Amino acid sequence: MIKKLSELKKGEVGIIRSFESEELFIKLMEMGCIPGEKVFVEQIAPLNGPISILIGSYKLSLRVDEAESVTIETII
Repeated sequence: MIKKLSELKKGEVGIIRSFESEELFIKLMEMGCIPGEKVFVEQIAPLNGPISILIGSYKLSLRVDEAESVTIETII
């Protein structure tokens, strides 16, 4: 199932498929977030706060608007 990263719930896992923003793609690619990488949603801050994900062997926090532009294929 295809979703936005911002739509995933805590504990869900997915694979990055694409980015809507070229600027964000470059920023995240420099941090190792490339299409095909597995993403685990570790925490979601309340009141529309940042989303903490595990990607590879490190944690990364994204603003909701940044997560909104990342397309994920969920893993069941």
